[in-house]
Amino acid sequence: MTKRFRAVFDVGKPVIGMVHLGALPGSPLYDPGADLVGAARADLLALQAAGFDAVMFGNENDRPYEFTVDPASSAMMAYVIGQLRDEITVPFGVNMLWDPMASVAVGAATEASFVREIFTGTYASDMGVWSPDAGAAMRYRDRLGRSDMAMLFNVSAEFAHSLDARPLPDRARSAVFSSIPDAVLVSGQITGEAAALSDLEAVKAVVPDTPVLANTGVKHETVADVLRVADGCIVGSSLKVGGDTWNAVDPERAADFMARVRAARG
Repeated sequence: MTKRFRAVFDVGKPVIGMVHLGALPGSPLYDPGADLVGAARADLLALQAAGFDAVMFGNENDRPYEFTVDPASSAMMAYVIGQLRDEITVPFGVNMLWDPMASVAVGAATEASFVREIFTGTYASDMGVWSPDAGAAMRYRDRLGRSDMAMLFNVSAEFAHSLDARPLPDRARSAVFSSIPDAVLVSGQITGEAAALSDLEAVKAVVPDTPVLANTGVKHETVADVLRVADGCIVGSSLKVGGDTWNAVDPERAADFMARVRAARG
């Protein structure tokens, strides 16, 4: 396990709960009358009460997604986190979809412990050709004085198809060798859709010394199986009212999920 990952997560097989902010300024779905801080606070407190090991703030509602996030969206994300900062009792991360530089900037500004993004690879996606620059993002993090901030690399992008013909395990192994991620994340095809257990197993087999996390689609009935293979997971949709990505976190669903996690972790 990388030093930064261990420094952030002091539990084996950490589980990260998503705080999906409402649509932010600059995005088509933004509602100027929405209580972004209040909604995020309710989700945050529900996740913390349920015992999640960490939380991650994301702009999942900023559809259609962009590769260069509107500065107003990043500013509002930082503002919301700042308003909640004194109430956050667990490690937290940020993700500005699908912009590595914006994710790093907001993470640095808010004193986040980690960021998640697509940092490597080339993809044909719903947003066009997708070609991030891990070297630029990592150097940017260090220039901002946050070399301690862990970087979680999603190596199987949602809403996209890899233009790199190498199998997923080869791409993951290459990313670990060339870019030194603090964790590798494996995803399904879209938000809320599970990564195949066979993909998790194959990636973990080739990067045994790097944490491998399930990034999407982990459900109450599958989390025990996932944690037998993966080194942790990120979960959002399964915790929401009715299991719907766009709803608020359901405190009872969140508590039940973590009860199953604790049983699985023994």
